[in-house]
Amino acid sequence: MHRKLSYIYLNMSNRVVITGMGIWSCLGTDLETVKDALYNGKSGIVFDQERKDLGFRSALTAYVEKPDLKKLIPRNQRQFMPEEAQYAYMSTLQALQQAGIDQAYLDEHEVGLLFGNDSVAKATYQAVSKIYEYKDTSACGSGSIFQSMNSTVTMNLATLFHLRGINLTTSGACASGSHSLGLGWLLIKDGLQDCIICGGAQEVNLECVGSFDGIQAFSTREDEPTKASRPFDRDRDGLVPGGGAATLILESLDHALARGAKPIAEIIGWGFSGNGDHISTPNVAGPQRSLELAIEHAGVDIHEIGYVNAHATSTHAGDGREAMAIANVFGDYKVPVTSTKGQTGHEMWMAGSSEAIYSILMMKNNFIAGSLNFENPDEETACINIIPKTQEAHFDMFLSNSFGFGGTNSTLIIKDYKD
Repeated sequence: MHRKLSYIYLNMSNRVVITGMGIWSCLGTDLETVKDALYNGKSGIVFDQERKDLGFRSALTAYVEKPDLKKLIPRNQRQFMPEEAQYAYMSTLQALQQAGIDQAYLDEHEVGLLFGNDSVAKATYQAVSKIYEYKDTSACGSGSIFQSMNSTVTMNLATLFHLRGINLTTSGACASGSHSLGLGWLLIKDGLQDCIICGGAQEVNLECVGSFDGIQAFSTREDEPTKASRPFDRDRDGLVPGGGAATLILESLDHALARGAKPIAEIIGWGFSGNGDHISTPNVAGPQRSLELAIEHAGVDIHEIGYVNAHATSTHAGDGREAMAIANVFGDYKVPVTSTKGQTGHEMWMAGSSEAIYSILMMKNNFIAGSLNFENPDEETACINIIPKTQEAHFDMFLSNSFGFGGTNSTLIIKDYKD
């Protein structure tokens, strides 16, 4: 009996739709505010004096509002939640509400959870510091172990929302949030889950990015914070760190329609690859293979893709090689390309999920947010069609790239939902 069911599941091919979205970012803490910020080219980048006082080479960061959970979660549960889990809780509340899923539904159904996260630096630092200070491990407190584990986001969300489906953290550097959506798509497509809460979260504190600053990864354009993140631009001098959380509710189409949900968009393809090369310097072949696989898995013609949301983080090597990969895949078709990181900075572990939401907001509202601060291409980035200013545009399908340290690549293809 079990073998037969497994065989049936693995040969199913469900359509996978997105029925809810939630966002907590430097552009806003609700979908409408974020949509307006994207359209108007608002930047969420600021100068942080505390970082400068600590000797940071770059004091630039995205500013993300801290949520107040006191009226939402009891203190004995809040003690388990580091910063990124708090952001993720807020974005998940929004997504569930838009999807029309309440706690009663979660209690009665097997809903899964896949969330991207790849650091808990501040919580770990605080716990270890107390050991050194007091020479006593009990000084860490009972909540520190749950705050400092890399799976802290999924363990907290699964507990708070009483989730009983798959419970897994996707840890793939800056592709983590995208991998969570790709894995969710795969599990639902193959009939192993009906509904999964997917997303990505990133802490926004100086502890988590000190080592990045130490290897000179950040822009030092401190006199003009809002102009510092410059994806694809000739004068880019490094990325700007950001973060927050983004949540998307994925369901099989049949499951969504059966409970009366209104699908927003549909995931139709996921591509992935490894560079098999340098740990931090990307190549062209790895990202290109990720794009090619996504298009192959989606079964679409490249001309159906109306927009590419690039990974481009404002680094010379990364932006240039992604541009060449896009050019190699799309050839003579000059698909519109932008990177929303000009506005948000690099949201790291969250980026793949948040940028899917940003792109869906554009698609549903008929515009392409310009690649902020893109003024002049260089020899590598001139090979693609980068849109510098917000443009009114209708498109029904987009491709979104996310690439990470270690050569991990993830590419999603998402289209507008049609009956």
